[in-house]
Amino acid sequence: MITVPAHPISRLTSAWRECVGTGRLNLALRADYQASVALTQQEIGFKHIRGHGLLTDDLGVLRRDEGVNRYSFTYIDQVFDFYLDAGLTPFVELGFMPELLASGTDTVFWWKGNITPPREMGEWTALVQALLRHLISRYGRDEVLTWPIEVWNEPNLTVFWKDADQRAYFELYAATARAVKEVDADLVVGGPAISPGAEEWYTAFADYVVSHDLPCDFISGHAYATGDAQHIPFGTYQTLRAPQWLLDQFAAPRQRVAGFGNLDQLPVHITEFNTSYRPDNPVHDTAYNAAYLAPVLAGGGDLVDSFSYWTFCDVFEESGIPTSFFHGGFGLLTHRQIRKPTFHLYAFMARMGEEILARGDDHLVTRHPDGRLAILAWQPLGGTDDGVFGTAPSEHRISLSLPVEAGAGAASTSASAAADGTTAIGADVAGRSAPTEAVAFRQRVNEEDGNAWTAWKRLGRPVAPGFKELDLIDAASQPVVSHETLPIEPGETGQGRCRLDLTLARHEITLVEVLPVAPTRHEGLDDCRILGQDPDGAL
Repeated sequence: MITVPAHPISRLTSAWRECVGTGRLNLALRADYQASVALTQQEIGFKHIRGHGLLTDDLGVLRRDEGVNRYSFTYIDQVFDFYLDAGLTPFVELGFMPELLASGTDTVFWWKGNITPPREMGEWTALVQALLRHLISRYGRDEVLTWPIEVWNEPNLTVFWKDADQRAYFELYAATARAVKEVDADLVVGGPAISPGAEEWYTAFADYVVSHDLPCDFISGHAYATGDAQHIPFGTYQTLRAPQWLLDQFAAPRQRVAGFGNLDQLPVHITEFNTSYRPDNPVHDTAYNAAYLAPVLAGGGDLVDSFSYWTFCDVFEESGIPTSFFHGGFGLLTHRQIRKPTFHLYAFMARMGEEILARGDDHLVTRHPDGRLAILAWQPLGGTDDGVFGTAPSEHRISLSLPVEAGAGAASTSASAAADGTTAIGADVAGRSAPTEAVAFRQRVNEEDGNAWTAWKRLGRPVAPGFKELDLIDAASQPVVSHETLPIEPGETGQGRCRLDLTLARHEITLVEVLPVAPTRHEGLDDCRILGQDPDGAL
């Protein structure tokens, strides 16, 4: 039995939903993508969005005709207008190189983002400044000052930056950061957006920034936890290190830049993270993925200012157009807004309170201002740091002693409770007495419940599900909901306690919301007179 304290031990930050990743920005012009944004914002509510391809030619930012160059922001405006209307603020990644400015022909991805340095740095900085001045003119200075500006993406990898040339990237960063500040000194710029396994780049970047007196308002990097890829046709399998591996990567940037000016005091943004770095790894579609990431979401905010899940949906084409409905894509949603288990992990987090009462290897207990409790619990996954993970047990048990409002103590929460429609009602509400019991509402997602991928497999893994199959898969994607009454026992002054016993199935994540309740008296009402009702249920 874990006794949860009545007083908070810390506060839950919003770092887990400060930003989310997306496929290249051109995809935001598609209907399926836009519908996925709407659902994600309705149930989770991310604040920023980051993706590649802002300056790639499919958004047409730089055009040439008859030897004359022209900047065109038509498509960029449509993308950013849509994001802002959806409540998302751009996290601006500057890349990749427009072909008219590129020094070479090396590209990445199916959509051929050019990864070479500019042939002439002045042309590049002129484009960056023209873009920023346009954005300020269109959206207003105060708005654009809230948009972090990141210089390039994973320059430590040869697939993203020609030859992974560190000196060339630092020169690009220097010119770009200075150009950004020339437009407005209060614009926020940073980098180096490196991939895992090259932490020495943080130190070299910090040394270069300090020794050249360069602007830098944040440090950024990426985190993934998978080993070498084992390829099959249209798919990839990988081993996984322990979840702590991701948290260690979150901590690395600040540790590596310590001692270089005040860089370790700057915000740290993990602008991409996930279990696997492959867009065709089936682990992304599973309940295992959600259970694996639960402790990361619960604890990541202690280490960084944001960590951005890569990505929010499977409308994504780095390796080409997906060949199957479920295909191991990065997304929280696959196509047609079908929720994956990891989507539910984020939706559960969106229902957590601000006060953290307890946090452990398998649970996070929080409290809302009106006294409601929200508990996220998950099955911890076994294994070793070298990626040898075995099959999880068939079930996992957790018992919690929870502090709840009881007696006169509940009255102080009644006004706010009534305002938001909950049933945490105190003795001062007409017709109700002080709470003597609580109700626990539970949502479950595991290998069977709330698992669209399992349902899709049972339907024979249809490459392109028909309308009826989509309806069935969508219905299977919903968490299973249950509820029970918990007696409130006397506890600390003004508080009571109730016991919550949970049995989690294999790879389960579960959300439990606990509300103290007081029955309302209805004269003459007697449920035992209703056909089929238990006589013990009379009021």
